[in-house]
Amino acid sequence: MKFTVTKEQLSHGLAAVQNVVSTRTTLPILANVLLKADGNKLELTATDLDVTISCSVEAAVAKGGSTTLPVKKITAIVRELGGGELEFETDDKNFTVIKAGASFYKIHGLASEEFPPLPKFKENKKITLAQERLRTMLRKTSYGMSADETRYVLNGLLFSLKDHKLTMVATDGRRLALVDEEVDIPADSQGDFIVPSKAITELGRLLQEAGNVEIKFAENQAAFSLSNEGGQSVLVITKLIEGNYPNYRQVIPAESKERIPMVREELLASLRRAEIMTSEKSNSVKLAFGKNNLAITANTPEVGEARESIAINYKGKEFAIAFNPAYLMDPLKALTEDEVFFELTDELSPGVLKINGPFLYVIMPMRMS
Repeated sequence: MKFTVTKEQLSHGLAAVQNVVSTRTTLPILANVLLKADGNKLELTATDLDVTISCSVEAAVAKGGSTTLPVKKITAIVRELGGGELEFETDDKNFTVIKAGASFYKIHGLASEEFPPLPKFKENKKITLAQERLRTMLRKTSYGMSADETRYVLNGLLFSLKDHKLTMVATDGRRLALVDEEVDIPADSQGDFIVPSKAITELGRLLQEAGNVEIKFAENQAAFSLSNEGGQSVLVITKLIEGNYPNYRQVIPAESKERIPMVREELLASLRRAEIMTSEKSNSVKLAFGKNNLAITANTPEVGEARESIAINYKGKEFAIAFNPAYLMDPLKALTEDEVFFELTDELSPGVLKINGPFLYVIMPMRMS
């Protein structure tokens, strides 16, 4: 194998794939990146057997072929070299020589045949949408995934493809984020699947403002193909979480007594300031609703007290409700709309945060001391 590639292209490819490489792996091949040169492309692939990422970049290929190289070493080399072109040549014993200007490296790799093969997907189970749409949907929901490994099925994001809608749901049992978008879904591409949090994190990092993403899914795997401008393409393949996602529709209140409009930035800033006076043991803030006024207080015996008040459009009866401030701030940080609507019934019922759009967030209240 012999090819020439610019530092910029190779850096881009390595940055796309290297995050999935596990630092503690018993299989030496999993510490390596697969390099495949063909035509005018260089394809880089890394995997931890759960998530696999491939990225193809432009290269001048003199002789096609493939090898694998330690991802840490190759990344360090590329980072330290000056700009310009890098020349790679691999012999039949998987020794790769890298030349760039006055620099020379010879690295021992492993045979590409040892690298786990990529799974194949049928063409019938797929949908396509703009990367920016998927990126926005992930931003509005992914913070709601559970990190509790005993509730494994919640350690991911539900993708539900039904009735010409892509619905995404994340919950950890104490709060739930849901967003849906109209998408063209062929009849045989309907279905539900749960994408684990590691793949969601990588997707959030790799999705761009331009270009489309094609989503394919099978019984236990899903693939996200990102086509970007500049001839670069990225493929993310992930194992899916097995099991049935809980019936999330049950926890969404059918109706509420009050619908209170609020300025998102103002509410977020007030909660941030109040949160300073909470502790790990006592992490709740109280929201007291009065006529055209919201009083936000945090009172922690071992820390102190914080009080804020916001002018709001509210004419209902006075009542107070307490929430975990971090849980209330997460959606406010993820949204971009100026106005949000808080739907509440009483101090014991879940609160629902909505916008003028296909998004809702259910949050369970905390006991008031």
